Amino acid sequence: MAVVRAATEKYQDVAVAEAEGYVRHPVCIVSPMEGQPKQLGAMGYHYFRPDLLGITAEEPRVDGNGTHADWTQPAILLYEPQADGSLRLTAIENLIWVDAWEEAGNDGPPTFHGNEYYRMIDNPATEVDEAHGFEPHYELHWWLYRDNPAGAFAPFNPAVSCEFAVEEAHAGG
Repeated sequence: MAVVRAATEKYQDVAVAEAEGYVRHPVCIVSPMEGQPKQLGAMGYHYFRPDLLGITAEEPRVDGNGTHADWTQPAILLYEPQADGSLRLTAIENLIWVDAWEEAGNDGPPTFHGNEYYRMIDNPATEVDEAHGFEPHYELHWWLYRDNPAGAFAPFNPAVSCEFAVEEAHAGG
């Protein structure tokens, strides 16, 4: 944990993340957006590195070929909007595309220190998009910078809020 924290502390300054190629997804994610109960909390804003994710397409859904799982250089950073307009780093995340994972000869989800990545796939029978516009993938959050009563590797954090979120205009979604 100390090695990962030392490598990622610099991202507490969102300007450093942006300078290194992280791009902000315009929506602050709360649990009901993925069909989950409100009391599970939020994820916050996702800043992602397209190169680390191996993104190959954005339409009709974001797709890629990446199997990146280096926690010292996470593919995604999560930030909570603050009352003063600043962003607080709360978690890091890695995302692995299901097809790329299976094509590499793996069966079953990836794991990190005994924690299985969770499989995300949209259910077209529901109104919400459980995979938030992405093709099937595995993801794992690590709430390294914000205590999570639900657990360090839970998808949502009830201590995180999007109360102060300011959404950006975003073409295509």
